Amino acid sequence: MSDKPDPETAFRARVVEDVRPWGKFRRFPHEGASGVKIVTVEPGGRLSLQFHERRDEFWVALDPGLEVTVGERVWTAAPNEEIFIPRRTRHRARNIGAKPARFFEIWIGDSAETDIVRLSDDYDRK
Repeated sequence: MSDKPDPETAFRARVVEDVRPWGKFRRFPHEGASGVKIVTVEPGGRLSLQFHERRDEFWVALDPGLEVTVGERVWTAAPNEEIFIPRRTRHRARNIGAKPARFFEIWIGDSAETDIVRLSDDYDRK
């Protein structure tokens, strides 16, 4: 058994929330990040069911309407919900709402767009 925390615990331990007179902000660790994106999913759109060999991902739902799959769990993510996806874990996002829905994505680990293993894809991509 390792004394080293799992990747999700290690990542979340470095998230800092700072309260200010006007509200607050959450700062996410970016050391070791190889990508930061905002992904927009159109109504009825669905990303491929996929996993990654070389990266974990951390998502923050920005809008209502996102149905998220991580492993065997499928749920509707609430806006501002934070989701950790360990490498080699199947996942996808789908927009079940009537308006475009976005999520913020951080790649944790040495990775690129080519680090996608698609298990199922609506657009016949390999």
